[in-house]
This record gives sequence, structure tokens and C-alpha cells, in this order.
Amino acid sequence: MQRYDYLKAIGGDTRDALTVCTGWGAREWWALRPSDGNLKTRTLGLVSSIAAGLALALPHRKVIAIDGDGAFLMNLCGLPTIALQNPPNLIHLLFDNGVYEASGGTATASHVADAVSLAQGAGYPHACWVHTPEEFRAEFLQAWQGNRLTLIAVKVDPGQPKTLPSLKLDELENKYLFMRYLERTENKAILSPGFDSKV
Repeated sequence: MQRYDYLKAIGGDTRDALTVCTGWGAREWWALRPSDGNLKTRTLGLVSSIAAGLALALPHRKVIAIDGDGAFLMNLCGLPTIALQNPPNLIHLLFDNGVYEASGGTATASHVADAVSLAQGAGYPHACWVHTPEEFRAEFLQAWQGNRLTLIAVKVDPGQPKTLPSLKLDELENKYLFMRYLERTENKAILSPGFDSKV
């Protein structure tokens, strides 16, 4: 099964959660849940750190990180910091397809590295492998309702549905739409912090 099959299983459960995505997973997530509350990162490895920062800054909001194995392995140093800060409103989803899919399909080191063991060793209070979309959704809902920092990892096949619409915005436009979304939903000025009127 592919990443899309698993994302589809939780697409209706995320309400107003903020979501940080990377790679092709961003295109899939936008197709399932289009929202200005979605943020795509171009720099490989930063999904988990950006998501953790949002979760710490907005403890009353759920934050979802949609990560890939290549990006996850590139930011192992971030895992202990995330675990130390322990944001209970962060759900870290890891889709391991064994390759750097968005940049040509070179194999990652996930063939010899166990992401769940790495997260557990870094101090995540809960990390697990799942094997079906049903297990994936059950773990996701448990993390959501239990309000506990969680990593949910799954092995998937590379690729995505050919019928998905293209993502018609670049990272710069996405960033400003995301920030304006935060301003509206949090009723705070972010891009103009010196402006006293309501947003």
C-alpha cells in the first residue's frame, strides 16, 4: 500500500489541526484535506522541528507532522529535543518507503535503521509501527484523544495515485497563506506584530 492509502484513513479526523508536510506527501494531503492550515517545507528534515515549534507555541492546537524516512533520518538530532520538550499536542506520522522519492528514488538508510527504536531511544513517550490503515487510524485517534506526543510509523510502497491534482502554490505563497491563517484563527498579528488593531 502507498502513503495515500494511510493518509486517506485519517483525512476526516483532523478537524482544524495544523499540518506540516514534506515531499510528495504534501500533494496527497492537500488533495485529501485542502486548507491554509497546511504548511509544506522544502528543506529536507525540518518537518518534525517546525511542527514541534508550532505545537509548543500553540499548545491548544493539534499539530500533525507528515514525515518521510529520508527527511526523518536527516534530522535525528531533533528527536531528543522534541522528546525533551514533549509537546502532547504533536502527532508525528512517518511514512517509510525506503527511498528519497521526490529527488529520484535513491535508497535511504531506513533499510538498516529502525525509526521507532530511534524515537523511543530519543525519549518519545510513545512510538509504534503499524501495518494496516485501520491500525494507523486507531493509533492516530488514540494519540489525538490521549493528548500524548506520538510517532506512528508505517512501511509503504513508493508512488502515489496518478489522478491527484497538482499542488498549485509554491513554498513562499504557502508560507504567507499559512501565517495569515494563523492570524485569523488565533486572532493575533504575526506578520505585523507592532500593529495594535485586531487582525
